[in-house]
Amino acid sequence: MHNTPSTGLLDFLKNSPSPFHATQSMCSALQAAGYQALDEREIWQLEPQGRYYVTRNDSSIIAIQLGHSDPVEHGIRMVGAHTDSPCLKVKPQPELSRHSYWQLGVEVYGGVLLSPWFDRDLSLAGRVTFKQNEQLHSRLIDFKQAIATIPSLAIHLNREANNGWTINPQTELPPVLAQLHGDEGQDFRALLAEQLQREHGITDVSILDYELCFYDSQPAALIGLNQDFIAGARLDNLLSCYAGLQALLSSDNQHTQVLVCTDHEEVGSNSACGADGPFLEQVLRRILGSEEDFVRCVQHSLLISADNAHGIHPNYADKHDGNHGPLLNRGPVIKINANQRYATNSETSSFFKLLCAAAQVPVQSFVTRTDLGCGSTIGPITASQLGIQTIDIGVPTFAMHSIRELAGSQDLDYLIQVLQTFYNSPSLP
Repeated sequence: MHNTPSTGLLDFLKNSPSPFHATQSMCSALQAAGYQALDEREIWQLEPQGRYYVTRNDSSIIAIQLGHSDPVEHGIRMVGAHTDSPCLKVKPQPELSRHSYWQLGVEVYGGVLLSPWFDRDLSLAGRVTFKQNEQLHSRLIDFKQAIATIPSLAIHLNREANNGWTINPQTELPPVLAQLHGDEGQDFRALLAEQLQREHGITDVSILDYELCFYDSQPAALIGLNQDFIAGARLDNLLSCYAGLQALLSSDNQHTQVLVCTDHEEVGSNSACGADGPFLEQVLRRILGSEEDFVRCVQHSLLISADNAHGIHPNYADKHDGNHGPLLNRGPVIKINANQRYATNSETSSFFKLLCAAAQVPVQSFVTRTDLGCGSTIGPITASQLGIQTIDIGVPTFAMHSIRELAGSQDLDYLIQVLQTFYNSPSLP
């Protein structure tokens, strides 16, 4: 198979079942391109035109390409996205033994579309923290194979299932891992210790805690008669992370460029490593030095917040404003909301349209129906944190927040092209 942006995204999704793994995948790509890791706890010695990246909590990352031009005078071109997706996370004491079945208690993370989680082949991935030789360590694990499922209740026992069905996340979502025999017990931490040994060769550990999420083990794929579509989990918003990364790696270094991909967007971004935290601001202040330079640079800069948009669904077209129904494979979408759920304004929207024209990429717009609520993104959060001019955009998607979402394969190419054009833009509004 040719190494196209779409096939590259499929590999990225496969290797990124959790925000920790997504950040690790981006670190590997940046290292291969000559980017150097920075440690926030150390003194930074930055070189002119240097390439760097820094992570926080192993789940958020900022990549920096210092340009030939002065960022204070010419601004920074920033692309923002998020590494997390709605999912089911394992509880701290998760073991359940009911009617001879071993299950795990889970907590819903973010605005999950719950019904598609039933009858899927589920695996488990994330970060495990443990004690070894009186030292504290953390490692990422990924079971990869299907180790669990959430079976549906048969239609014979739930005659109203097709007439609307309220799912109780406490009682109906615990996945089934195994069948127990006799008085056989279950020890989830022992299972994690075994996985640590398999993946990392680590033994004699005491598992202290973990952040683990279930995910669909079916890999993402190009589908449709003409492979028009990308189907897979976590397209919201790893598709934007991947597009921003590819655009950064293929851009020039005339001007300073930043890619920021943060965790916890799906639950409000209010964390030390989220967009509503100090991560980006602190990194920028360390790069720029003085308060005067920081404020001047921010006012010369622009952020493109890239997060998926709602494509008009042919079976539910009435859920869209008739004049603002984006189509898949018709280009990125400018997201607009009068109540500042998106940070787009007329100047940033116009600038993005010029970028699309320069990149020969079609562009669309989205405004939610006036009688429906509107979601939000990292755009308004980052704009209010930094005071930076911002535009919210994204590729149109079906089934957002499902365990398997759908996007247009051409739109990925379009998004990479326009983000690369932005990074290389000689001037900002």
